[in-house]
Amino acid sequence: MTRLFGTDGIRGLANVDLRPSLATSLGRATAHRVVGAGGSLVVGQDTRRSGDMFVAAITAGATSMGVDVHSAGVVPTPALAFLAGNGAFAAGIMVSASHNPADDNGLKVLDPNGLKLDDDLEDELEALMLRADELPGVGPGRLGRAIDATPLLGQYVAHRTALASAVHATGLHIVLDTANGAAHAVAPAILRATGARVTVIHDQPDGDNINRGCGATAPESLMAAVAEHGADVGFALDGDADRCVAVDRHGRLVDGDQVLGILALERLARGALDRRSLVVSVLSNGGLQGAIEAAGGRLVRTPVGDKHILAAMLVSGAGLGGEKSGHVIVREHTNSGDGIVTATELLRVMTAAGADIDELAGQIPLLPQQQRAVRVAHRMEWDADEVFAEAVAGAAARLAPRGRILVRPSGTEPVLRVMVEGDDAALVVEVADAIAALAGERLH
Repeated sequence: MTRLFGTDGIRGLANVDLRPSLATSLGRATAHRVVGAGGSLVVGQDTRRSGDMFVAAITAGATSMGVDVHSAGVVPTPALAFLAGNGAFAAGIMVSASHNPADDNGLKVLDPNGLKLDDDLEDELEALMLRADELPGVGPGRLGRAIDATPLLGQYVAHRTALASAVHATGLHIVLDTANGAAHAVAPAILRATGARVTVIHDQPDGDNINRGCGATAPESLMAAVAEHGADVGFALDGDADRCVAVDRHGRLVDGDQVLGILALERLARGALDRRSLVVSVLSNGGLQGAIEAAGGRLVRTPVGDKHILAAMLVSGAGLGGEKSGHVIVREHTNSGDGIVTATELLRVMTAAGADIDELAGQIPLLPQQQRAVRVAHRMEWDADEVFAEAVAGAAARLAPRGRILVRPSGTEPVLRVMVEGDDAALVVEVADAIAALAGERLH
C-alpha cells in the first residue's frame, strides 16, 4: 500500500482521494498517540473551500477521544506552527495543500514544538488510522470540546510585526501577492510595519481561487505589477504562506537560490551565519555553492523537503537553510519556513546595504539549470526500468565533470521530477527534454 504521508503530510484531491473519513481517522489517531485524553490540539486551515469540511472531521475525531480542539481558523502554516509550539498544545494539525491547486487539500501534523513529525511517528499514526474505529474512545461526559481559537492568530501577528518594525524600509515601494491564500489578511499589515509602501494583489479569496494564476508558483502577474507600479521589489507568497519568491525592480524573477545566497552572504559578512553553513536541498544550484564557498562558507545538502532541511540545520547547528522553491528557514526567528519572515529579511538586507535586490542577486551567478515534471504511473519505480536508468547514467556522463542530473519521484504529486544542471545551457536543455520525454514513454 502506498504510504499516506508524503514529504509534506497527507495530500490529495479533496473529497475524492482525501476524504473527510480519513481526516476523522487522523484526528482520532493523533488524539490517541500524540495528545492523550484531556489534552488540547490546535487546528488551522487555508482558504480552500474544503477546509471547513476537514477541520470539522478532525474535530469530530479528536473530540471523540477526549481531546479539546482549538480551531484557529484561516492562518498561515507558519502561524499554526508558532501556535502549536507555544506550550499550550500537545499537537497541531494544519489543513492545507500549500502551493497546490484549490481542489487539492492536505493534512499536516505538528508536534508540541511546532515541528513536523518524524517518519517513524507518522508511520505509527498511519497504522492507527487504519484501525481508528477500534481505538478506545471516551464516554459522553469526557468528550472533548470544539473551541473557537481565532483570536490566537494575534500572537503570531504581534511577533512578526515586531520583527518587521526593526526594519527601516521607509521610501521603498513593495508589491505583495498573497495568492488569495492564508496570509491575505495579515501579511500586508506586517510588511507595512517596515515603513514601506505596500501595494497588495490577489488578496480576495473565494475558496476556489487560491494559487490560481497567482502566488509563488505563478509569479507572472506579480512581475507585471511590479513593472506597472514602478515598485522597488515584489514578493509572492504561496497559499499557506510558508514560501516567498521575489521579483526585482525590473519585473524579473529572482531565483530562489539567489534569495538564499543574499541572506547567507550578508550573514557571512557580519559573522552571523551559524557554523558558517547554509543548508539547502540537492536541487540547489551549483552556482550558489560556489558563491558561498568563495566567501568562506559551507553548503550542506539534504534530500528535498523542508523536514530534511530543518533536521540538517539542527544537526549541523546552522541557522539558515531552505529550498530554491522559496521555502526559507531563519532559525533566529522561527523553526519553520515563513514567507513573511523571508520578505522581511530581504528588506532588512536591502536597506542595510542600500542596494536593490537585483544588485544583491548578482553576487550569486547561477549555472544553467532546467527542471521537468513528468506525470507518470510508475514514478517510484523509475530506476527499475533498465532503458530509462541507462539513459540517466549516460546523461550524467555527458554532463560531467561540472554538470549533474537528478531524477526523483515527487512526494506531493504523481510526477517524476528531472533536474539537469551544467556549464553548457544548450546541452542542459537537450538532456532535460530527452530524459523527460523518455520518462513519459517508459513509465506511463
